[in-house]
Amino acid sequence: MKKVGQEVKQHLLTAISYMLPLVVASGLLIAIGNLMGGENVTKLSGMSFPDALTTLGVLGMGLLPSFIAGYISYSISDRPGIAPGFLMGQIASFLGAGFLGGIIGGFIAGYTSKLIKDHLKVPNWAQALMPMMIVPTLSAIIGGAIMFFILGTPLTMATKGLTDFITGLDQSQKAMYGFIIGAIGCIDYGGAISKVPNLICDGLLLEGITGPEGIKVLAAMVPPIGVTFAYLFSNIVHKRIYTKQEVNAIKVAFPMGLCMISEGVIPIAMNDLIRTVISTSIGCGITGAISYLFGNGSPVPSGGIFVIPAMDKPLVAVIALLVGSCVTAVLLVLLKKPLSDAEFDSALDDTEEEVDLSNLSFE
Repeated sequence: MKKVGQEVKQHLLTAISYMLPLVVASGLLIAIGNLMGGENVTKLSGMSFPDALTTLGVLGMGLLPSFIAGYISYSISDRPGIAPGFLMGQIASFLGAGFLGGIIGGFIAGYTSKLIKDHLKVPNWAQALMPMMIVPTLSAIIGGAIMFFILGTPLTMATKGLTDFITGLDQSQKAMYGFIIGAIGCIDYGGAISKVPNLICDGLLLEGITGPEGIKVLAAMVPPIGVTFAYLFSNIVHKRIYTKQEVNAIKVAFPMGLCMISEGVIPIAMNDLIRTVISTSIGCGITGAISYLFGNGSPVPSGGIFVIPAMDKPLVAVIALLVGSCVTAVLLVLLKKPLSDAEFDSALDDTEEEVDLSNLSFE
């Protein structure tokens, strides 16, 4: 069962890696178009350039179910799975099942294609037709029948239920939901756990719900910014909490964090994992709570501080980011133990000793 779970996760992550450029490009097109006064239009006549950007971004977002389904299927069964996967994504869009329908349709198409490719025996003359015609066509027929006649209604109901739940939250529930999404979304600094709520945020963006995406973008920046603030605060209160090696890592993590790359915190967190995770998760949660409580959302799923001007409420976004980062910093200064002079230098000295090869002899 564990092996199956790892396999499913790997296929999903592969599809996400292919889908992200489309998500980012489409989101930025919508944001730039909206900032220029553009609107999504359905007719060519009277279309302005800002309208064209916004409309193109909306069209791109509409491709997300097909992209996620197509590349999940591709990851499972290689090229023969691409066409049926994209078709399952189109069915998901037709049903109104959105991102969730695309994911499920992709797995159906992928494993159906793989079974047909591995087990269907055809004459030698038809072997060349297998990847181009036989496998995609049969997979599309089988997958389409499953999606239309078996899973169509449950998927539509599940998507509508999730959308209604999110849009029906009251203020206190929004704060709680924002805290949970923010905290979990950065708990392992861009790792497998973080990707689950972040994937949910991407799916809700497809349904036109931008609030969770705002949480995702802002919370991802809190750990590196918070760790950097902690270093500054620790200098102010004269409590040394980072080694020389960690200070050097902070100098790299901070600019990465501004671009929404949380992974730069990992080398710092690993030296004091529990205290760092507690501090950053609480800070991320507070950022998410503030952002969602006051109605901030992001039409762009990635980009860090550079997409804050395109958010629904940029001022709220900045306040949420700063408050969450400061909370993280204060907690780190309070929770982490002060370092002695020897401890401050020890990590760097140990590293240097490990790579010192001067005493090796090959005689």
